[in-house]
Amino acid sequence: MSTPHVVVVMGVAGTGKTTIGPLLAEALGVPYAEGDDFHPPANIAKMSAGIALDDEDRGPWLNAIGAWAHSRAGRGGVVSSSALKRIYRDTLRAAAPEAVFLHLTGDRELIEQRMAERKGHFMPTALLDSQFAALQPLQDDEAGFTVDVSGSPETITERAVAALRRFDQ
Repeated sequence: MSTPHVVVVMGVAGTGKTTIGPLLAEALGVPYAEGDDFHPPANIAKMSAGIALDDEDRGPWLNAIGAWAHSRAGRGGVVSSSALKRIYRDTLRAAAPEAVFLHLTGDRELIEQRMAERKGHFMPTALLDSQFAALQPLQDDEAGFTVDVSGSPETITERAVAALRRFDQ
């Protein structure tokens, strides 16, 4: 399956955006961009220190992701971004109106366990509560769909591809 859409894989830390994003891109035959790579060094330092980012911190990061998504308009792509708040998604949509959001969701305990098991990531488990507090789920008027993160990465990716197929119909 291919898609002309840029799919933004969103959700709180630990939902598997960095795992599912490349798998989804491969299944769709489009490029993948890791959202964390768009963070300026100051953001990574702040999160590494256990300090949650504020809206001002996220502005340049969202603009950079939006620019990448815009560059893929009509050709498709997959990019990860927590995109926790509607205003963040609006920023991305302003740059790439065809963007579709894949919201990875799951049980808090499962997400916390996955965060604790990952190695070498700058986002500490201590910031998970701030992520859930900031989360504004997709609204009915937003282009996108939700996929549960229980199961293997392959199962989650299959769910995402099936949901995108339904979305495109």
